[in-house]
Amino acid sequence: MLFLTLFLAGWFLILAVSTLLFALRRGSQPGPLPQPLPRVSILIAARNEETAIARCLHAIRQLEYPAHLLEVLLGDDASTDATAAVATQAMHGFEGAFHILAIRENLGTARGKANVLAHLTRAATTDYFLITDADIAVPRTWVQALLAHAQPGIGTVTGLTLVQGPRLFDRLQGLDWLISLGLVQVVSDLGRPVTAMGNNMLVARAAYQATGGYEALPFSVTEDFELFRATLRHGFGYRILFRPEVLAESLPMPTVGALLHQRRRWTRGVEALPWWLQGGLLYYAGFYPALLALWWLAGPLSAAAVLLAKMLLQGVLAALCFRRAGRRAPLGLLPLFELYTPALTAALAIFRLLPLSFDWKGRRYK
Repeated sequence: MLFLTLFLAGWFLILAVSTLLFALRRGSQPGPLPQPLPRVSILIAARNEETAIARCLHAIRQLEYPAHLLEVLLGDDASTDATAAVATQAMHGFEGAFHILAIRENLGTARGKANVLAHLTRAATTDYFLITDADIAVPRTWVQALLAHAQPGIGTVTGLTLVQGPRLFDRLQGLDWLISLGLVQVVSDLGRPVTAMGNNMLVARAAYQATGGYEALPFSVTEDFELFRATLRHGFGYRILFRPEVLAESLPMPTVGALLHQRRRWTRGVEALPWWLQGGLLYYAGFYPALLALWWLAGPLSAAAVLLAKMLLQGVLAALCFRRAGRRAPLGLLPLFELYTPALTAALAIFRLLPLSFDWKGRRYK
């Protein structure tokens, strides 16, 4: 019982300190934009995205950045649907540059999305690569907001993404994702580079070329994290932003199965984190087993009190995260979130242990 008490006390201490640090630390502050404004390349890897790509490109057409300074490159990764046709129609009359590249061969070690981006970066003609995904809608202020943090020596600038959708399942994904990003922000603000998100990221050409590009990096299904680590190894700095002007909206995973495949892919990046950070994540995930042990040893009232305390503290963190992102926190979902989180964690643990491959964009990975 003493061990259990110490475990839970440590768990609450970590969450409370993280919440306080998130509330107090301002993160990276924008600097002046380069003058004159530079041309930038927007890179999008797309594979069988006919239902999502028009939304993505419509958001790009609404950008406040001058259109003649935008070079939009779409990599059609052997799509078997009407992705290219839908994209062409969506960008008809665009005043900037727009090109679709048909991706049919691999460059070096690159595969999948990394291979598409390897082709797109070779075709890009600017010094800044702004990378997003076909299921993302970026905000109007996206380009200038990322550029304002791309000072000399900075290799990557990562924006903020929120899962959005009308269903309860979609909203739970959004709550889960933004709370997780809030904790990532705390670690990043302390000078510990954790990750980058390839659906909302600026990469300086100089940093990208210093790594040799995706075609020279080890293959990874978390290609954004692999590139991020490579830029750090070459001495480039980073910025991870939690600001409304870089907040992009992502389509949710439509099914539980699709969500598990997505999270299984992300765990590959987690497995490459330093041991102390992996240990911290395991410790954080140990709350629910500890809660069950408390229920067994001390009874349901004690367990219910601890769970209520967790909901209240996590609710404070959620409110802070959504407020900083310029959104209203769905605090009414917190009771259901306490069912969603352990269920997803348990399902993902089983999925990870079984000798199964996982699907991503119609391709299978071990």
